[in-house]
Amino acid sequence: MDTVIVSAGVIFDGARVLISQRKSGSHLGGMWEFPGGKVESGEDPREALRRELQEELGLETDIGEIIDVAFHEYAEANRVVLLLFFEATMRQGSPPPQALDVAAFRWARSADLAEERFPPADAGVLRKVLRRLRAIERISDGGVISNGDG
Repeated sequence: MDTVIVSAGVIFDGARVLISQRKSGSHLGGMWEFPGGKVESGEDPREALRRELQEELGLETDIGEIIDVAFHEYAEANRVVLLLFFEATMRQGSPPPQALDVAAFRWARSADLAEERFPPADAGVLRKVLRRLRAIERISDGGVISNGDG
């Protein structure tokens, strides 16, 4: 079974996050995901993500730190995937996203991020993203965030 390394970007815009939809006819077609793609042999994962975000969505981005790592076997595709989820930001002057090599994209709020709409390998990072978006929403609604210390 082959192992594929994938870099994916988590791009926040206030209380929203950018997601893209996989093309129909592909493995996991129609599912939503954090945009990105395969790391080519010898390619730096950050550079791969920068390239994929440009090719798929037309974005100019800066790639930050890894926020999650997932290892998942897709037995039906005879594939094992190592996913590196990086926080990414759109560069000043970047064009807005456009669906160049994805079925669709959207800026999603926490209520839009149902786990069953995402590949199983995204479950861990999805929980982290949801926690962050909900915290931002609470602040935006005038709530106070407590760290639980009292």
